[in-house]
Amino acid sequence: MNFATNSNKQEVFAFVPSYNHAPFVEKCLKSIIKQTLSPKKLLVIDDGSKDNSTQVIEKVLKNCPFESELIVRENRGLCATLNQGLALSSSKYFAYLGSDDIWLPEFLAERANLLERRETAVLGYGHAFFVNEKDEIIDCTADYKKNWANYPDGDARPMLVKGIAPVSSTIFYRRSVLENVGWNEDSRLEDYEMYLKLAALGDFAFDEQILSVWRHHDYNTSKDLLLMLKEVLEAQWRNFNLLGVSENELSRAQTATKFHYARDLLQHGNKKQAWKLARQNWRGANSNFELAKFLVRLGVPMSVVEAKRKLKKENYSRRFEKLEIE
Repeated sequence: MNFATNSNKQEVFAFVPSYNHAPFVEKCLKSIIKQTLSPKKLLVIDDGSKDNSTQVIEKVLKNCPFESELIVRENRGLCATLNQGLALSSSKYFAYLGSDDIWLPEFLAERANLLERRETAVLGYGHAFFVNEKDEIIDCTADYKKNWANYPDGDARPMLVKGIAPVSSTIFYRRSVLENVGWNEDSRLEDYEMYLKLAALGDFAFDEQILSVWRHHDYNTSKDLLLMLKEVLEAQWRNFNLLGVSENELSRAQTATKFHYARDLLQHGNKKQAWKLARQNWRGANSNFELAKFLVRLGVPMSVVEAKRKLKKENYSRRFEKLEIE
């Protein structure tokens, strides 16, 4: 079945959890409205925003060509908002988009086609662009296939055991499976634990296409890498029986995960925390070369790192135009 026509829109439910993203939520919503496959419905729940997000949302939804709804309520947190959106959804497929992120026009059509072909898959996912607050592309997961973004097609548990997870804006869910799992409302890292549970129930269908955008800015919880690491490790032990590994195997994998996070901390300029974490988990390095590379980078000034990032952004600007959703 080809989902590339709007006659099949009843199969897809789109949801946006909104919180304090007034500068970005209009572009987010317009990226859904401009999908080549329109969803059955677009539901937005504003989780007690303190900025003018709700006014922006109301303005955009007035011109929505398909059914849409805005619910405004007090703050309950992202996981509670996601569970509420899922409970209010219908249709075969469920997809949510953070209120600062973007779907490229073919996202819903291509992901729906993917899951129609893969009946045992619980979700479909793929690569994503990273953009800054100015909508400039600054990075892309497809450029990291040799390390953390070597995404599997099928059993996702080996990837998840390494502490690696898909980018949330790329995910498209089979709702009948997702509604039996949901989000842990006690977790600060909303999706990771849910991925662990879903991976035990079926395949993750991978699509090489870059169809979504994840925004990097000061609001991101993912900026707090140590918090992310803590949440990942705790979620793994809470769901140990689903991972298909022994306790020793998980312990070794967690040492590697901690070293990986040490590299991320170093990349973000937090040399003190990076050194502390790497010193405790140096055995998690993939090779002596990787360990030596980390030690060399400890001595590289951040000005040099920033210069390399600037060159990378300029390279992206030559390859791709600034993302515009009119």
